[in-house]
Amino acid sequence: MQDIELLYQDETLLVLNKPGELLSVPGRGEALFDSVQTRVQAEYPDALIVHRLDMSTSGIMIMARGKEAQRSLNKAFERRDVYKKYIAVVEGFVEPANGVIDLPLLTDWPNRPKQKVDYILGKPSLTAYTVLAYNESLNATRIELRPKTGRSHQLRVHMMALGHTILGDNLYADQAVLNKAPRLQLHAEEIQLRHPKTEQMVSFNCEVPF
Repeated sequence: MQDIELLYQDETLLVLNKPGELLSVPGRGEALFDSVQTRVQAEYPDALIVHRLDMSTSGIMIMARGKEAQRSLNKAFERRDVYKKYIAVVEGFVEPANGVIDLPLLTDWPNRPKQKVDYILGKPSLTAYTVLAYNESLNATRIELRPKTGRSHQLRVHMMALGHTILGDNLYADQAVLNKAPRLQLHAEEIQLRHPKTEQMVSFNCEVPF
């Protein structure tokens, strides 16, 4: 699987390390066909999508093997029974050092694929965070993000709304913040869930590349 590290596999699960700038699933048209799904299914034809990462985000992504495992995992994600942890580097010094971001999100239709905060029509969106370190020379914060919901671009928009856009974000950062990093500084580091066959809790980690 070109550029996709296989972290774990069994008869019901594949745990992958998605590189940044690769789609999770194919887009429209031949130019956007290449994706985690197409690369993995070339080697594992029974592999099915259960969740996605943004194209620019790297890190842990799980695929089910077979329809039964997919149904079980889909239900777990829908019930929010899956623990996810991301690491990001964001602009400025985030204070306080711990908190929860509760801002409803909605697709910004005239500017798709962007999302926006919308207090009237937005869907409930929750992100817990913990500051890991401050970088004075870069004027940035290394931060742990734990989404409680799974909205599109949730972490990117929540951090922007706090005034701390993720470095290297080509959708939401201004030019100065975009130029501070060679790629989006957002990585899915850890995921915990109940195994679809054994029903035991399992945890997987993936080293942060920045």
